[in-house]
Amino acid sequence: MKFITLLVSFLVLAGCASGPRYDTSHPSANYDNRVQFVVMHYTSASLAQSLALLTHGEVSSHYLVGDDKNATIYKLVDENYRAWHAGESEWQGRTWLNSSSIGIEIVNPGFSDTPSGRVWYPYSEAQVQSLIVLLKDINKRHGISPRQVIGHSDIAPLRKLDPGPLFPWKRLAEAGVALWPNEQAVARQQAVFATRLPSIGWFQEQLTRLGYTTPQTGELDVATRHVLAAFQMRFRPSRFDGTPDAQSAAILQVLNQTK
Repeated sequence: MKFITLLVSFLVLAGCASGPRYDTSHPSANYDNRVQFVVMHYTSASLAQSLALLTHGEVSSHYLVGDDKNATIYKLVDENYRAWHAGESEWQGRTWLNSSSIGIEIVNPGFSDTPSGRVWYPYSEAQVQSLIVLLKDINKRHGISPRQVIGHSDIAPLRKLDPGPLFPWKRLAEAGVALWPNEQAVARQQAVFATRLPSIGWFQEQLTRLGYTTPQTGELDVATRHVLAAFQMRFRPSRFDGTPDAQSAAILQVLNQTK
């Protein structure tokens, strides 16, 4: 009898040690993917410096695209975990996007300030091709739409400039993995806005609708200029001075009418 009691106690303890038992016969349909966005960055550093910073520094990203001949894709953080790449950020009302995004860093110097002005550095063709392959895989697995592939400057326009005006957004859009406006539609709408430019309040409303966190003051304040400049840098990189104009208005209108 004593032996049986000890055996039962042992079995009970063994069951407790293995953790709780779950009934999985009623799965909920009310959930979505942790990953809602993909955020693009440049590193402003060499490949060696980038790897050191992203693996042993205070920041990290899920992927790093190198600047070697083949633009090697380094996987640094498992997608199930948060990487520290976005910082204080907001897009479409979501804040602190580390928790809801995948971060991709690309080895690129960013820019240099010279006596003749700021010089931006281009991305290589190999990097463009690697990004397309990587984004197609990520977007398919997580159900990410082209609208949800964004830049660091989009989610933190007051403090960030990456991935810069030479980032190949249009090329990525042609591959189906990023957003770009229909240029014919923009030209038609620009002709309309050339006769009467919308108000600052309209720009603020449309920028917010697209996803940017924008003041709703009706005034061209410093924050609004930064947001508009970030928008222009991405969708009209030939000039991104934060000044409202007919072309910027047309691009905003077309993008917000595009499903």
